[in-house]
Amino acid sequence: MTKGGLEDVVAATSTICDIIGPLGKLTYRGIDIHDLARNSSFEETTYLLWFGSLPTSEALLKFSAQLASHRTLPIEVLTIMKDFPRSATPMDALRTALSALAFYDPQAHDPSMEANIEKAMRVTAQTATIVAAYEQIRRGRQPVEPEPDGSHAENFLRMLFGAEPDPLFIRAMDLALILHADHELNASTFAARVTAATLADMYSAMVSAIGALAGPLHGGANEQVMKMLQKIGEPSRVEAYVSETLQAHQKISGFGHRVYKTEDPRATHLRQMSKELGEHIGNPRWYEISRKLEEVVMQQKHLYANVDFYSASCYFTMGIPIDMFTPVFAVSRTAGWAAHVLEQYADNRLIRPRAEYLGKMDVAYVPMERRVRAAS
Repeated sequence: MTKGGLEDVVAATSTICDIIGPLGKLTYRGIDIHDLARNSSFEETTYLLWFGSLPTSEALLKFSAQLASHRTLPIEVLTIMKDFPRSATPMDALRTALSALAFYDPQAHDPSMEANIEKAMRVTAQTATIVAAYEQIRRGRQPVEPEPDGSHAENFLRMLFGAEPDPLFIRAMDLALILHADHELNASTFAARVTAATLADMYSAMVSAIGALAGPLHGGANEQVMKMLQKIGEPSRVEAYVSETLQAHQKISGFGHRVYKTEDPRATHLRQMSKELGEHIGNPRWYEISRKLEEVVMQQKHLYANVDFYSASCYFTMGIPIDMFTPVFAVSRTAGWAAHVLEQYADNRLIRPRAEYLGKMDVAYVPMERRVRAAS
């Protein structure tokens, strides 16, 4: 018996990420996401996802330096990006620029594990640079050169805003990068693994993932959340908005999850961060609307907020444009995509599912002259 959308169908084995939906539990390589959110960094989390265990201090220092050394984009890719039409969305720009990176990577088609790890580093480091550079380019400014030191989160925000980032913003971004780094076989990760399973190169697999992420039912969810919060405008408008939306039989963005049956564990940390960010800048409005909305939806529909719900107010409070939310997701998720592509290459089998046919059977071929007469 098939299930729509492959719900609960096991399509692969993996040692990277596990979700226990009824318990609201998420682990990377067996380590609880709550522990990683409280204690880890994006670089350490990426090392964990790729290599299966937490690094020593020496290994982390070396890994972070290697990752940082790949931040700079080839000048040819920057030139291509400057020629993109101004109508190009940030996700369009990311997809195209990331694909173009393969032209300038001498290891692009080297299938060895060593080369694939190097490519994973380049893609992870340079995705952040692409996203930040395009934000500058579309504003008519020169891209900000990445720094050789500082964390991934710090460099990304510096390039994105063109100024030294607020320390709390750095912590918030690092947290978001950790929480979004992987999530088992979601649509984009599955797309990456399907492509990698054909033994296509790392860049092809990553572009496949970005294509899947671009859809509003996957990466675009937090954009819809922020537009909803703007539409509500004030905490006092929440109850009326919920009533109007439910009466119209419409969904409220940012609630419910395909896997979790209780609170999304990632939302736990982003809720607190949204509160801290709002208080920090002296404008807690978006957090307050979100909190009130969460309470009302729980009362009326018993639905929990998911990761997209509070990431929206976090990003917006930091000054990130709404149409950049999904590319920021990609800045994090490249780490998880790369981990899955590396795992797929290491023990590959072509992914080739079947479809249950529900169409007509034994239909006779009708010659053209009879079709014409039938039509007339």
